[in-house]
Amino acid sequence: MSKSSTGNFFEDFSIGQRLQHAVPRTVHGGDLALYIALTGDRHAVSSSTELARSLGFAREVAHDLLAFHIVFGKTVSDVSLNAVANLGYADVRFTRPVYPGDTLLSETEVIGLRELSNGKAGVVYVTTKGFNQKGQEVLSFHRWVMVNKRDPSVKTGIDQVPTLPESVAPADLPVPESLNLSRFEQLAWATGGRHRWDDYAVGERIHHVDGMTIEEADHTTATRLYQNLAKVHFDAHQMKASRFGRRLIYGGHVISVAYALSFNGLENVLRMAAWNSGAHANPTFAGDTIYAWTDVLDKAELPGRRDVAALRLRLVAVKNADPRTEDVPLEVVGDDGKKGYDPRVVLVLDYWGLMPRRP
Repeated sequence: MSKSSTGNFFEDFSIGQRLQHAVPRTVHGGDLALYIALTGDRHAVSSSTELARSLGFAREVAHDLLAFHIVFGKTVSDVSLNAVANLGYADVRFTRPVYPGDTLLSETEVIGLRELSNGKAGVVYVTTKGFNQKGQEVLSFHRWVMVNKRDPSVKTGIDQVPTLPESVAPADLPVPESLNLSRFEQLAWATGGRHRWDDYAVGERIHHVDGMTIEEADHTTATRLYQNLAKVHFDAHQMKASRFGRRLIYGGHVISVAYALSFNGLENVLRMAAWNSGAHANPTFAGDTIYAWTDVLDKAELPGRRDVAALRLRLVAVKNADPRTEDVPLEVVGDDGKKGYDPRVVLVLDYWGLMPRRP
């Protein structure tokens, strides 16, 4: 009997199954620095200890997405080691800031299963929660992932898709209790952004101007940083036989690159509060250049807060096309008459961001 694990296949999951993921991970300052090196992120509260403290945090804050990737990475060996692709997210909440020195661990519950009609794979729906060393929840999310079957010749017939929330209500958005923006106007130079929550309009589109080409080394280093060992990102030999013929860029890295690009025009988004939904619309490969735009979908005041409010934003990342100069529709109608994402669209992320208000 082999002592090595080959990971779970679709047939190994059952609804209600709970998974406690191995290898807790302590976040260090080096993780924050490497995250910046891999993504180019410039969000100030993750970059400056003194600014973060001046805004009420204990010290510089681990980037929301760095915390997400670490918690997500813990789940891979149990949930998605044999994944074909990670498909989407819903009701992602960043419930508590993560600081250098915090130790993160993850737990997952299987909430739905659907076998594909071709019998080769199935979709696994899970809820994952991340905790710090004190047992405090730092984030939670639903996701669904396509997982290979161990034996495609045996049909399971299972088709139990959970009902997931379409959005997170503004009243339910987590706002750090310690966040204090009384000094923000004196410190706003540090973000480089002139605009506040009041200055954005629903329906506005912000082109983020810059592009970033993703190299093979970028995403493999990032994915190793998160201890995410999904085969589709690392095993070039195995992926030659896949329908893509090569490795896939980790979708989380695409999110991080797109969010880093979105800093230009949204410099004062101090924190991701929640994702309403997210979809990896099309695959990304090494050598692709990512551009991004953001649509302002909604604005919301927050109960009991006059200093900070929330913007509902749709971050769209596209590959190998500059949407400022090239027409890149979000959706197109295919030859079959069905509507779907334009093949150049690689990410659609609907999220709530926290931003200071004008005094």
